[in-house]
Amino acid sequence: MHLYGIHTEEVAQRIVTAFQQPETLPKALAPIFIHRKDDVPCRKWSWHNQLIAALSGTTDARGMRQWNEAGRKIRPGSKAIWILAPCLKTIRDKNDQGEEVQRSALFGFRSVPVFAIEDTSGSPLPVSDDCYNSWLQELPLLEVAKSWNIMVGTYSGTGASALGYFQRSASGQAIMLGVENRSTWAHELTHAADDRINGLQEPKWHREIVAELGGAILLECLGLTHESDLGGAYEYIQRYAEDAKKDLVKACIEVLDRVCNCVKLILDTAESAASTAATATLSASA
Repeated sequence: MHLYGIHTEEVAQRIVTAFQQPETLPKALAPIFIHRKDDVPCRKWSWHNQLIAALSGTTDARGMRQWNEAGRKIRPGSKAIWILAPCLKTIRDKNDQGEEVQRSALFGFRSVPVFAIEDTSGSPLPVSDDCYNSWLQELPLLEVAKSWNIMVGTYSGTGASALGYFQRSASGQAIMLGVENRSTWAHELTHAADDRINGLQEPKWHREIVAELGGAILLECLGLTHESDLGGAYEYIQRYAEDAKKDLVKACIEVLDRVCNCVKLILDTAESAASTAATATLSASA
């Protein structure tokens, strides 16, 4: 029995109809940026390098010297994860007053090998007091990402960076979140579903409207009306519709079938995962 999927089209049509009167929508939620404070070195990496680590299936990667300093050794035969480190040089220049000053200039990147904690052994690491790990475990539909072998992690977000990312590579898939926000999570999960169905081959405006509208529908289907952030969804979709020189509502209708297919895939996967877990529990108790 489908728990949510039968209502997908109904919810989708209701949201698109609501977009026809944007003045009645709730105000967009302000993003709550994640600010990680644990002492894991890779937390200070660029979001791109953190994403590389996540795609490699780990939340803690370090160089050989860093692992040695932590009392751990890299196991023989372990495969390195290659990240990019900036190459800087010092330039001497003069300011407006004619005084000599020094500044750093970026002239390229170099590859640096790091290794996942799973490929090390030795002294136990300090227990991380990371509230965001608990928050991640409470995300709705997290079991869908797990069943698709998607690594889910967080990074310290800022107003200048994207709120979240979904990416796949030859080594894996990852969703990284820079805000403590369920609508961003649902947006990125919809990207993942769209990738499974269609391969994300459409233009960016198409992909982003599918993800944003799909995320809102997902949360509405789950009864998370506040978190669906319809006001924020409208503003987000409006920007991409304008860039594509399309009417917002017409753009939503154009992608609606694709959106519903993504939402149904996510909800059907969640239902299947729940059924599998229930069967395993019954078998264990028998």
